[in-house]
Amino acid sequence: MLQTLRVQEDERTRLYRGDPDAWEAFYLRMYPLLLSYAQRRLSGHDDAKEAVAEAMARLVATLTRAQDRSSSPEAWVFGILRHIVTDGQRHMYRRQRYQHEYPLVVDEPWVALVETEERESMRRAFAQLSPKEQEVLELRVIARLSSEETALLLQLSPGAVRMAQARALRRLRRFHEREGQ
Repeated sequence: MLQTLRVQEDERTRLYRGDPDAWEAFYLRMYPLLLSYAQRRLSGHDDAKEAVAEAMARLVATLTRAQDRSSSPEAWVFGILRHIVTDGQRHMYRRQRYQHEYPLVVDEPWVALVETEERESMRRAFAQLSPKEQEVLELRVIARLSSEETALLLQLSPGAVRMAQARALRRLRRFHEREGQ
């Protein structure tokens, strides 16, 4: 664990210095997580890809501010992406093209391993959660942000994030069990 923290710290230091290899490693690690988050919130795969590209470009331009605030690059880029997605959703709503269902994410490795019926059951259960509960789970479970990083993004305390996550998981489990009956 200590070695993992040292590797992360080393990567962050290299990112702040502009090391191209560190940026490439960061991009390859974060891109699937960012794309997955954006796909669930935007209407099209191309919109999600554009949002992620914009978030990464803004990250490069503003990373020194993240360092000044002691934010991790991971939390910083998810915060940027969250704002881009929110703006995109507002724009879609204004143009009356807002869709309430999120597209199926098909390019994640675990999707091929899960049965279609189970996946659809979980998707229906997830859709029954409130938007805030969905976002907490996406940031904590999918994006793997810490409760502190998620708290900064959602303007909550870390304890409130952990409590919201526990409640959302309990509700998701209950909804999923009902779906299976």
